[in-house]
Parts: sequence; C-alpha cells; structure tokens
Amino acid sequence: MSPPVPDALSPLWLASASPRRRDILTRHGYVFEIRPADVDETPPEGLPPAGIAEALALRKAVAVRDAVDGGTVIGADTLVVGEGDVLHGKPEDDEDARRILRALSGTTHRVLTGVALVHADGRTVVGHEETRVTMRPMSAAEIAAYVASGESEGKAGAYAIQEKADRFVARLEGDYENVVGFPPARFAALLRDLAAAPAGGAR
Repeated sequence: MSPPVPDALSPLWLASASPRRRDILTRHGYVFEIRPADVDETPPEGLPPAGIAEALALRKAVAVRDAVDGGTVIGADTLVVGEGDVLHGKPEDDEDARRILRALSGTTHRVLTGVALVHADGRTVVGHEETRVTMRPMSAAEIAAYVASGESEGKAGAYAIQEKADRFVARLEGDYENVVGFPPARFAALLRDLAAAPAGGAR
C-alpha cells in the first residue's frame, strides 16, 4: 500500500485518460479524480529525451490545474527512445507500427516517463523514471501478426508489455510498471518532495 497523501495535497487529479495509469495508481492505493488534459503533445525542441518527457508531463498538469478547484494535478508522459535518441511515439497507422517494431527488434531501448505534480498554490515538482528494455529479434511475420491484433494502437513504441508483447522482451532493467505507463515509486517520491516544498515554490 502506498503512503497516505497529506490532506494539504488532496484531492488528486490525474491529467490523463490512460487506463494503464489509472489502474496502476488504483492498485497502489491512491484515490483520485480523472481530468484528461487537452494539450499539444508536440515534443519541445532543444531538450534531451528525459527533458521532453518532463516538459510534456508539466504541460498536461498545468493545463488541468487551471481547470480544477484545488488539490494536486498529476501529469505524465511516456516516451520510447530508440538508438540514437530516436523517439518512437504512438503509431499513426499499421504501417507506422510495423516500422517502429522493426526499429526496436533486436535492440535495447529506453522507456522514459516524465511525472509532474502541480499544486493549486503553485508548488511544482517534476521528475522522470527510466527503464531499459531489450527486445529479441522479431520476424516480419511476428511483427505483422502483432500489429494485426490491434495491440499497437495508441501505445508509445507500438507495443504493450503488459499484454502480448512481453514475449518479445529478452531483458528488462528497472521499473516494469514504468514501461506499462506510470512509475509508482517515482510518483511517491515526488509526492514527498511536493509536501516538503514551500508554498508557491518549485523543485
């Protein structure tokens, strides 16, 4: 069970419609309301991948903070980063999904989730979690069958490790739930940081 959320930080608002983030937070004992953020998710230029994930998470949290009455907003953004820091986002169509999976096949990529917590009084904390995932080589037939299953749709990196894609994973280093879409241990640490931050301050 996760540590209780201080009354001063409640209520919690999740700035995401992701069922995976909702399920992870619920499983770890958090009570929250869902208020999806409607923002431009174009990656900002001039930042490393971790900075992009954090900036997008913050963008989402700030957008929802201005639309709710008090409490703390949770923003999150997950990126799949391949060799050469190439970002593999959600596939545009089946061909794009096949392209992404071909690029990940037989390589190690990073899954970065940026998390931003923004309180109504201005306190803000931002961080990220990184997990390294090594994919075994996948045949063209395996990739085609996986994409045809529909599981790639709406998934960064065109795969869902918590579903059928786990059979393609040869090695995982770090937080498994981060690859699913949200890092609960990092979130708990950021909550503690937010509780300790001075009102109106940022860390």
